[in-house]
Amino acid sequence: MSEISRRAFGGLVGGGAVTAVAGTAADARAAEVASVERPFRAARRAGRRPNLLVILGDDLGWADLSSYGAPHIRTPHLDRLARQGVRFTDAYSGSATCSPTRFSLYTGRYPGRTPGGLAEPVANRTQGLDPGHPTLASLVREAGYTTALIGKWHCGWLPDYSPTKSGWDEFFGNHGGVLEYFSKLGQLGEHDLYEGDAEYQDLRHYTTVLTERAVEYVSRAHDKPWLLNLNFTTPHWPWLAEGDAATGAEIAAKIRAAKGPADIVAALNHHDGGSVAKYAEMVESLDAAVGEVLSALRRAGRERDTLVLFASDNGGERYSYTWPLSGQKAQLLEGGIRVPTILRWPARIDPHQVSHVPNISPDWTATLLDLAGAHPAPTHPLDGTTLAPYLLHGAPAPTHDLFWRVRTNRALRRGPWKYYQDTTGTDHLYNLTADSREQADLALDQPELLAELKTAWERTASTLLPYS
Repeated sequence: MSEISRRAFGGLVGGGAVTAVAGTAADARAAEVASVERPFRAARRAGRRPNLLVILGDDLGWADLSSYGAPHIRTPHLDRLARQGVRFTDAYSGSATCSPTRFSLYTGRYPGRTPGGLAEPVANRTQGLDPGHPTLASLVREAGYTTALIGKWHCGWLPDYSPTKSGWDEFFGNHGGVLEYFSKLGQLGEHDLYEGDAEYQDLRHYTTVLTERAVEYVSRAHDKPWLLNLNFTTPHWPWLAEGDAATGAEIAAKIRAAKGPADIVAALNHHDGGSVAKYAEMVESLDAAVGEVLSALRRAGRERDTLVLFASDNGGERYSYTWPLSGQKAQLLEGGIRVPTILRWPARIDPHQVSHVPNISPDWTATLLDLAGAHPAPTHPLDGTTLAPYLLHGAPAPTHDLFWRVRTNRALRRGPWKYYQDTTGTDHLYNLTADSREQADLALDQPELLAELKTAWERTASTLLPYS
């Protein structure tokens, strides 16, 4: 699991990827990144506690960045971020859909530890993150940080649930899982843009609005280290970019005329819209937004002492590019849970690096707490394992199992091996190093290993709350 190498991009994901992008512009861009990557080296310099900037894309697929191989999408700002730090090839979301992953990142625990985490995803006012549960924000705040969440929360609606009830000092964004980018009408059919707990009106494209808020936050004078969770909704449906206000108005009209929740979701899902080109435009707008925030961070003189973590909340959907992985959002195949993940911390981490260490969302919670000098609550032990000793002191990389459970299937990764049970209850075994596309089922060839991994999955699952 701890293998770190100089291999070029095609070697990272299997031989098929080379053929898929050979001769394309993406091939050249991927080679540019890979050609300067060095074996991972742990930092050994001391430094102050970092500011923490955690940026999430929404439904961004593993290969949707040009530095991960997209042949038709240009993401120069995120590619530069990757060159300036560490690009992870085997990083995973905590679940295959939006809100369970956010539960796992905010709490550092499997989604099934909490009632709200059982929702896949949170879809009504009865579900949410218990305000009494410790979170990344509440724990670093106790350690002296100021905290803010800008963008998509998706862990419950007012009046019972909100970031401001769960450890974030400031909140500007939406409570639900999806909204129309211009009107800000959300999945409950209501306006869903808030500053704190008060509604806020801004009819510009949502990515633009969030970017401005994030730029203001990182540019502000802070007398303490800070945590900013910046959660974009891009490139989640509906498929609307900056110039699509007219289409947005049509979707908003359908939401207002809806006769029930199903009609609202159907309007937002935008089945009759979008395209590969429109999706690429949305991803490129996300890249530009991240670039603006990072430029503001640099102008403020905080680039060196700010740790930036970029990832996605789950795998891609519909128009996403995930080659060579199989599956998509809502599935526990690799395409549904493996996500692009980039880490940069100039004060402590050298640039031009790549890591093949498997990791999952709760590991990043544990890592951020560790680096912030914060301590998990003894009453709520973490399921993640900190990567800080590996990143900073050259310790062996964590080798723990990565675990997923959803209603319809299950998965566990141990080293190169993945146990997967599909929706029919059939068990599968894959060697991801040799077969990242999950096509060569080794269940019959390795029955003892399959049984061992299945038992490990069941052992962990037995400690979680049951689905109702």
